[in-house]
Amino acid sequence: MLKIAVSACLLGEPIRYDKTGQRDRFITDKLGKYASFIPFCPEHLAFGTPRETIRIVLDNERKKVITVFSKNDVTQAMNDAIAHELHNIQSEEICGIILKSKSPSCGLGSTKYYSGEMSEGKKDGLFALTCKEHFVDFPIEEEARLIDPWLRENFVMQLFAYHDAMRLQKKIKTMQELVAFHTAYKFLLQSKHETNYRLLGKIVANHDKRTLQEITQEYIALFKKTIATKGSISKTVNVLQHLVGFFKKELEGNEKRELHLQIEEFRDEIIPLIAVMSTIEFLAKKYNTTYLLGQKFLNPYPKDLSLRSFIQEGK
Repeated sequence: MLKIAVSACLLGEPIRYDKTGQRDRFITDKLGKYASFIPFCPEHLAFGTPRETIRIVLDNERKKVITVFSKNDVTQAMNDAIAHELHNIQSEEICGIILKSKSPSCGLGSTKYYSGEMSEGKKDGLFALTCKEHFVDFPIEEEARLIDPWLRENFVMQLFAYHDAMRLQKKIKTMQELVAFHTAYKFLLQSKHETNYRLLGKIVANHDKRTLQEITQEYIALFKKTIATKGSISKTVNVLQHLVGFFKKELEGNEKRELHLQIEEFRDEIIPLIAVMSTIEFLAKKYNTTYLLGQKFLNPYPKDLSLRSFIQEGK
């Protein structure tokens, strides 16, 4: 089961400044089937609930946390709470972080900054910024951005791939395990970043005969960077065309035409990706193309998350 660190209010905990929660049902009801959650809230830890609202004020590039009405400087209390919450989530084997949008602590590019009473635009909240500094090439998103089908699909795909990589790194004993892992992720990696995909293949080939520990460490680092890359329709179409090549000799004329038509309609944003994937999976089973059936690209996460069912899922 995945472990995901989540802003506590998104889990329904009534700890926002006004003693309310903001439960996100995709997180609790959908992801909750496959993940346990590590809740956090620096603001609740620092100031309790309910509490006076706070804002981030820039003072000669220094970020100060000020209460809105009483104008108290509570920067140190916030920094202490951030350090505490960071330590908590670092002590867990998490594979992702979901933050609360617009929050002074947790907004991801959506937190308002001020200079005096004037807005200076939106940036990362203080805890979000700290998480990005300490968790490199890591699945981090805010719930408001996950409304976008493309961002949601990419994020969840990254979550499950990151989780698989963590398990491999922890338990690997033979080179064959690394080869099998790379083989299963081959087309998913290609759909993310063609150059990195080829570099990963060279690492696994291990022509320099380095130790398993050295190879695994280098592979996992580049793997995490690669899966953090957002996919696109054009890269996905390229991979789909590669998949067709695995059973093009077995395909009947009408099957070949229908499959190519579906790929074109996906490219033109007429049908969602799930339609093409279902056809490819059906044909792979029909013609016993076991190599394709073992590809994470076909099923990178549980199907009931329904993330490939939206035309807007691709960009």
